[in-house]
Amino acid sequence: MVPTYQEADNIVRFLEEVRHALPEAHILVVDDNSPDGTGKLADETAAELGNIEVLHRTAKQGLGSAYRHGFSEALKGDFEIIVSMDCDFSHDPKALPALVARIERGSDAVVGSRYIAGGGTVNWPVHRRLLSRWGNRYTSGVLRLHIHDCTSGFRAYRASALGAIDPTSTQAEGYAFLTELVWRLIRGGYTVVEEPITFIDREFGTSKMSGRIVAESMLLVTGWAASDALGKLRRRISSSR
Repeated sequence: MVPTYQEADNIVRFLEEVRHALPEAHILVVDDNSPDGTGKLADETAAELGNIEVLHRTAKQGLGSAYRHGFSEALKGDFEIIVSMDCDFSHDPKALPALVARIERGSDAVVGSRYIAGGGTVNWPVHRRLLSRWGNRYTSGVLRLHIHDCTSGFRAYRASALGAIDPTSTQAEGYAFLTELVWRLIRGGYTVVEEPITFIDREFGTSKMSGRIVAESMLLVTGWAASDALGKLRRRISSSR
């Protein structure tokens, strides 16, 4: 499942490379009415390659909204594993088999991680690298997660685990949505692991990252941490009575 907006320079080659990496995979493109014709190019490539569905949304509604819509559609199908990734080649399609294999070996979710041994980033400016690392360390620390890269969108999920945490009930947009899924999975007792990936900054198109998205993510993470702490305090008070 890949959300797209303004990816005309990447979509055709992306679909071809995903098909090569996972020949039997069903591919769902969730396009937010891209003015550059991304959706039309995806339709044309789908007709050529087959086993590709293009979900045309009426307008740009945010990354979290696109993920919720896409996951909702994917969970209606008879799929065992659902993978999410970006279309801009920051996520290398060649890494897909490794993520899928971790699910097949028993994990419930696999995060393609930049911040464990073997992972990394390429062509990122220093300020973005520092912002991402600091944000992920803060998120992992305050939410007490064992995941080093909570905001990576390159992931594989066991469909039953993803369905159990009901991604359609989330509220976050932007990268906070990705953190919310990891938080829900770990709180629900599911096995979440990391697989090293090399993140390569996009060659074509423009990044969707913004200051508003970063601020939203930090505020939500802090709120979730406070909610967890309050819940633990209430349980301690109840058990001491």
